Amino acid sequence: MTSDSGAGVLGVIAGTGFYSLGILNESKEITLQSDFGEFRAVTGLLHGRPTIFASRHGTDHSVPPHLVNFRAMIDGLAGAGVTEILAVNVVGGIGHDAGELVIVDDFLDFTSQRSLTFFDGSTPEGVVHVDMGEPYSRRLRQAWQEAADEEGIKVVPQGIYAATEGPRFETKAEIRMMAAAGATVVGMTGVPEVVLAKERQIDYASLCLVANPAAGQSDREITIAEVMDVVAAGAETVGRVLDRAAQILAQSAGESR
Repeated sequence: MTSDSGAGVLGVIAGTGFYSLGILNESKEITLQSDFGEFRAVTGLLHGRPTIFASRHGTDHSVPPHLVNFRAMIDGLAGAGVTEILAVNVVGGIGHDAGELVIVDDFLDFTSQRSLTFFDGSTPEGVVHVDMGEPYSRRLRQAWQEAADEEGIKVVPQGIYAATEGPRFETKAEIRMMAAAGATVVGMTGVPEVVLAKERQIDYASLCLVANPAAGQSDREITIAEVMDVVAAGAETVGRVLDRAAQILAQSAGESR
């Protein structure tokens, strides 16, 4: 698949609560092929640009965060011609309230069981050390921000994503540690996704929907029912920002030809 825009194919990745992309035209299911396995996805057109949508947990949320085959997903997207990824992550807030949107610009990795790299010495590339000083694309972060501004939707322009193993939620002590390290949101899928995209030279940026205050940030117990209620309430807003961001990128690609 190639793009008439000259910018390559757009990738969209989402997780909890976002299992389809209704704004995609002429959509059909495909299987992304890679040396790390297969990954189901949906392809179509978004503002005239070839786009591939991947749901991390599957359409039935059957894959827990620590078992998502991130390498198959990212390598498959790269092989299909994806050159930039707009990601949506559902997160807990550290100093943010439920319903807020945050464009993260850095991360902390507290995972322990995942395949974190393509460059583990087992592939033809061998061991490669990739700079991670700026893991999230400034250009794509600006597209998220511009889209939100044009839609009249408030977003926090910076944040630090703390990645945890899951599927359990974090303890209060863990959240205190992450807060002390500077984390502002916490989730279970942002890493190694962003790292692998960087290794495959795919521009990547994430819009985070805060679904709940993290442990110890409020007096309420965190329940998946409340998380899903917030996600359902925020889905239309996130969809509007995503649609406009994709349009901005498509227009920018057309102007640069």
